[in-house]
Amino acid sequence: MRGMQLFLSQHKHFYLLLLLIPYLILFKYIEATIVPKYIIHIGLDDKIPFIKEFIIPYLMWFGYMFYGVIFLGIHSKWDFYKLFVFVAGGMFLCLILYIVFPNAQDLRPKALGDDIFSNLIKLMYMVDTPTNVCPSIHVFDTIAVDIALRKSEHFRKIKYGRTVSTIISVSICLSTVFIKQHSALDAIYAVIMVIIFYIPIYIIWESKIKAYPSKEALKEAS
Repeated sequence: MRGMQLFLSQHKHFYLLLLLIPYLILFKYIEATIVPKYIIHIGLDDKIPFIKEFIIPYLMWFGYMFYGVIFLGIHSKWDFYKLFVFVAGGMFLCLILYIVFPNAQDLRPKALGDDIFSNLIKLMYMVDTPTNVCPSIHVFDTIAVDIALRKSEHFRKIKYGRTVSTIISVSICLSTVFIKQHSALDAIYAVIMVIIFYIPIYIIWESKIKAYPSKEALKEAS
């Protein structure tokens, strides 16, 4: 316990993560009260096969997100801030879109096997409903973490780090459509959202930091 208190005293920016609690509450509220009016389903979805083994990279999302947030939070406060604004801003925007454009999907297979992959998918289907799917938060967050890690000077020092990160992130994104949790359209709109957030955070914000660096930013860069 003391070790955790010492860690947080040295990395107070991690307290920002507490702001995600309202997001979780609102997400659960929307899941329980908003009735979907629009079914997300395009022709491409019918051509994408159901591949049960992709439940593994789908579940890797949780570990990947945790790793990205902790790594950046420990090594660079500014990289952490940018990722937090990226992820938190995107997730809250998704909730607004779910309220304005309540949606769901009808892609899940009617029957599943009894093997370990199928059972994991059944469990995931029970926990994660097929509502509020467009844009895909799963895809948006995954790409955001990959971008943040690839931009990190500290992460670049890890041999093959960026390559492994990209392989994992691509696998996670593909898994959303291969296990029929999302329509391809959900992923497409998530990518559009990534572009919208990338410009102010990693182009405009970074250019201003380079032009007018703070003392702490200079200390991290040295």
